[in-house]
Parts: sequence; C-alpha cells; structure tokens
Amino acid sequence: MILDFIFILLAIYLFILFFIPATETVFLKKFSIWVSSFVLVFATYLLINFQLNTFYFQNLTSFNFGSSLFNIQFFFAVDGISILFIFLTTFLFFLCTIFIWHDKFLKFYLINLFFLELLLVLVFSTLDILLFYIFFEAILIPMFFLIGIWGSRERKIRAAYLLFFYTLVTSLIMLSSLLYIYYSVGTFNLEYILAYPFSFQEQFWLWLAFFFSLASKIPMFPFHIWLPEAHVEAPTIGSVILAGVLLKIGVYGFIRFNIGLFFDASLFFSPLVSVLALIGIIYASFTAIRQTDLKRIIAYSSIAHMNLVVLGLFSFNNIGLEGAIIQSISHGFVSGALFLLVGILYDRYHSRLLMYYSGLTHIMPIYAGCFLFFTMANIALPGTSSFIGEFLLLLGAFKYNATCCFIAALSVIISGGYSLWLSNRILFGNIKIKFTNRYEDINIREFFLILPLIIFVLLLGILPSIVSKFIQTSYIYTLYIL
Repeated sequence: MILDFIFILLAIYLFILFFIPATETVFLKKFSIWVSSFVLVFATYLLINFQLNTFYFQNLTSFNFGSSLFNIQFFFAVDGISILFIFLTTFLFFLCTIFIWHDKFLKFYLINLFFLELLLVLVFSTLDILLFYIFFEAILIPMFFLIGIWGSRERKIRAAYLLFFYTLVTSLIMLSSLLYIYYSVGTFNLEYILAYPFSFQEQFWLWLAFFFSLASKIPMFPFHIWLPEAHVEAPTIGSVILAGVLLKIGVYGFIRFNIGLFFDASLFFSPLVSVLALIGIIYASFTAIRQTDLKRIIAYSSIAHMNLVVLGLFSFNNIGLEGAIIQSISHGFVSGALFLLVGILYDRYHSRLLMYYSGLTHIMPIYAGCFLFFTMANIALPGTSSFIGEFLLLLGAFKYNATCCFIAALSVIISGGYSLWLSNRILFGNIKIKFTNRYEDINIREFFLILPLIIFVLLLGILPSIVSKFIQTSYIYTLYIL
C-alpha cells in the first residue's frame, strides 16, 4: 500500500542519515531533496487514486505485533479529510527541504525535519487513538530542537519551553480520557469507538478533556500565548511548519474526536466554543495592528484565521465544514509563503523589524509582487483560496448564528487593515539606505519555491471543488448532513 511506502521511505532515510558523515553537506542536501520529492510523489499518487464514492477509510495498513500472550495491531488509513492534510504536509516539507541552504548542524537539522514529517503523516493517518496521542506529543521533541537550536534570537529557549509546556500540560488531560475510553470500550481502535454509545455525561467530560488539549494546538484563547513567541524565535522553516501543518493538528483533532466521537457534547458546548473563537479572532486581529516584527504580525494573523476555522467547524452544517477545511488548507499555503518571504528578507538583512524596510518595490520588484499577492490572499481577495474558505465558513456561521457571523466578519475588515498597512510600509515609500545600501531580489531557487504556492492558491480559489469533493467522502460529513 502507498501509506506503507511513505512510512518505510521516511524511516529508512532517517536510519541511513545517521551513517552519513556530517561533513558531506552537499550530498545531504541533494539526498534529502530527492527523498522528500519521492514522499510528495507517493502522497500525490495517494490523493489522485483516492476513491470518491465511499465514506469508509481507505488504503488500510496494519502492523501486527502478535504473540502467544498479546495480539497487538495498529491500523493506519485515510479518509477524505486526512488525505488532504497528508498532502499539505508532504508538500510543505518538500519546499522546506529545498529552502535549507546553510551548513550549521545540517545533519541534525535534517534528522529533526524528517522525523517531524514522519510523525505528522502518522498523526493524520492512524486509526488508534493511543498512537495519535503518542505521535501528537512526540512532535514536540523535534520542534523543541528546531526552535531551541536554530532559533534566531536569545529568547529562543524560552519560546521552545513555552511551546513544550503549553501543549504538554493540556495534553495530560487527554491521556486520562483515553484510559477511560479503553476501560469502557476495550480498545483504542477508532472504528470500534465510533460505534460505541457514550452517554451524554461521559461525552461531557471526555469532550472537555479533548478540547483543552486540542485548543492549545490551534491555538484558541486563552492558550494562544506560546504561538507568537514560537514563531518569532523559530527559524524560517520552523515557522512554515508550525503555521502550515502543526496548527492543523488541532483542527483535525476537533473533526476526528470532539465532533466525530462526542457529537452531542459538541452541540452542547458550541456556544462556549463560539465565544472563545470570537474572542481569539478579534483579539488577534487588533493585536496584529500594533506589532513591529514581521513574523509577529503574521503569527497573530494565523491565530485569527485558525479561530475562524474553528467557528466554521462548530457551525454544524456542511457549508461551514467545507469552508473550514478549505481555509485550513489555504492557510497552510498562504501563511507558509508569507513566512518564507519574511525568511528571505531575514537571510539577507538579518532583521525582521518594520522600521528597517521601505520601498522594496523599487529594488526588489519580483519579491514585492510575490509579497503583495500573498497579502491579498491573506485578506481573502476574490480569486484566491482564502476567499472561498472564508466565504463558506462565514456562510455556515450565518446559518448557525447571525450574530457570530457578523462579529467574525469584522476580522476580514481588520485583516485588510493590518495586511495592507504592512504591505504599504515595506513595499512603498522611500528606500532606507541609512540601514542597508545593498539590495538583491529573490533568486531562481527562491522563486521556484514561491511559484508552486502561487499556483495552488489560485487553483484552489478558482476550482474549490478539487478539495470539497474529498471532504464530502468523509464520515464526518454525514454527521453535519444529519
């Protein structure tokens, strides 16, 4: 099966990587690009050959560790939602592998990067809730090293610990709920648990346990403090992975567990979720306006957009669900591109402060065009993927509660304010030669990193059905319809 190939390829590469001398930097770079490209090809093949006429999990892969005393089996499979997140993961990791172009601890850098990719693919494909929890927590280890070692400033250790403790402490609550589920059902297999009739009282407490753990990943208010700090201190590819993929684990967990397993409790708690999401949207949007660090602005923008996604998920209609997932995929492309563009500036001039940049249109026209395009995508310009996602999820929110939709729609206006103001300050005006007198536009390698993201943003904005048809084959879709 294709999932087998992806797991085995990444595992074998990690094993081989330990035996390659750290001094062979050129070979390490080329070998890593080839491996990540093969993983992307397998994920694309899995996506293209996905059967759209069934609600069941597909490409089932099992690992049996049976013996005379124990019979342990782990199952992995994909449905219409998980396959989209797997493709997004492999695509962004392929771009990140190409972006790495320095020799500082390159071997250890690649070990962390590909170990993280393997864990993410496992998270999005496992049908065992205990394994989900294990991979969910193991992701913190490579991210801790990526931020703590390759971060850009003195506060990187603090940012790494914030990420570690905020997400780990809340996840301990989930572990207790997993043990209760095993005691009640007798298995960790998701397909069996889906058929188990939990009482409302059981759903009540289990839903809360999963919610606190997953809300810190998105992150929702008041668990959002770690994200801007982590983004600012992380290296460029750390920010791309963090915004593009890691935040989506929370969305995926809400879909798979909070709504999929505890639907009645989700209905009961939907007013609470809506209030927290609205607070996060408005707070993050206004906070982004007053920031002076390029990464911090995009980080707060990410918080606002991901809370919009949560609002769409808990609107409990298929329009809101489709909009939320399309916006999640779109956010991976758009925020990933913005962080790459900020990283390109930082690699050249070693600063992310707004005060040092102005008039880039005159001396970096290609860069300016790319930055303006993704700024327009970030504010949901019609024709881009973000417009489709935000329009559908706001329409779904309107069907659920018109007041929530109105408040959430204010974020679109505020987003236009801080995004356009950001573009105006760094792209137009006079060139600040007192800070730097050497400017160079993006090179060929950087351009071909950005080009696929432009293509996907436009393609998804013009043909959203290429994503929505996968969503409609997921079992969670039937819950919204019913």
